[in-house]
Amino acid sequence: MEGKNKTVAVIGLGYVGLPLAVEFGKRYTTIGYDINRERIEELQKGEDRTLEVSREELQSASALTLTNDLSPVGEAQIFIITVPTPVDQSKSPDLTPLIGASDMIGRLLKKGDIVIYESTVYPGCTEEVCVPVLEHASGLKYNEDFFCGYSPERINPGDKVNTLTKIKKVTSGSTPEVAQEVDALYASIIEAGTHLAPSLKVAEASKAIENAQRDLNISFMNELALIFERIGIDTNDVLEAAGTKWNFLRFKPGLVGGHCIGVDPYYLVHKAESVGYHPQVILSGRRVNDNMGVYVANRLVKRMISKGVTIKGNRVLILGIAFKENCPDTRNTKVVDIYNELREFGLEVDVYDPWVDPKEVMHEYGISLLEEEPKGPYAGILVAVAHRQFAEMNLSALKANEAVVFDTKAFLDRSLVDERL
Repeated sequence: MEGKNKTVAVIGLGYVGLPLAVEFGKRYTTIGYDINRERIEELQKGEDRTLEVSREELQSASALTLTNDLSPVGEAQIFIITVPTPVDQSKSPDLTPLIGASDMIGRLLKKGDIVIYESTVYPGCTEEVCVPVLEHASGLKYNEDFFCGYSPERINPGDKVNTLTKIKKVTSGSTPEVAQEVDALYASIIEAGTHLAPSLKVAEASKAIENAQRDLNISFMNELALIFERIGIDTNDVLEAAGTKWNFLRFKPGLVGGHCIGVDPYYLVHKAESVGYHPQVILSGRRVNDNMGVYVANRLVKRMISKGVTIKGNRVLILGIAFKENCPDTRNTKVVDIYNELREFGLEVDVYDPWVDPKEVMHEYGISLLEEEPKGPYAGILVAVAHRQFAEMNLSALKANEAVVFDTKAFLDRSLVDERL
């Protein structure tokens, strides 16, 4: 690959950018840039708060330089942007980080450079939003002086099996020649291989529908949970029976948070509406999933009332605030919805999660976590996340008389719980 002699710059060293920078840093001169000085200092000490990369892996990337100084980034010929793409309060795409990163890199662009985006966007965003910013900041002409690629990230936070190099990578480029170069670059680090999409838009759309599909499947399971609660049967019993058929899709009900599944469908909706189509199925699934936190809180309170437990002023424990098990990632966690709803009922709510950074949770959500194992008695215990530590906890020792234990993940022994989602 011609890119062997080129320098790669990865912009943003979070859950996506850091593993990418480390892999490239094993083979190419690589600059890992993040605006957060504290983040860079931690990584230089071999500490990764996301737990995605070990100290040994960081040390193995011998050609990787980590910095919050922008000046050396301009030495690169390939820039890979991995900044977050959230939604705002109205569920519209918030492209502020993406536009900011594009403007920053645009000021560094030289003739022949390639800018590759990994951030999840709607189909057409790279060329409609990012390219004009790059052109304006650089004074260069797209597809004459500089080029673009799009290769959507597929990182699964906390997953130590399906890691970056083990997941097939979709690639694309703004010209046929650049597409081949981008594909070869990723193929050199991705053991699972690559899939070269025919255009940037196709690659962008592929990422959007991956998460929309999963979101819809989970929303169907959540709607089943709403129905089966009213019928008086256990949703997980139904799914276990239905799952005996070979082609039954094994999704489960639950809270849909995180950096992708609860966000990306809104990007697809935004683009669909801009071309005159108003999605029905995607939005209905989002409505179901967005309301699950409030539903879970209300279901816990109703069960407590049915057992004669006083609500106002009583204590409830939430186990877990990360968006998924055995992972410190709290981005877009729906456990916050449960917490807020329970507080509205007048309950005193403690939250315990040994995986996450209490300072980060306080900064992001204004919630003070227990920093030591909880001490009862609690009138209600809600297992929100299936961290492995929770399976080993003695919940009985934390329960008050007539206390309710609600397992939203259905991973504890049934004899220990009163309610399952």
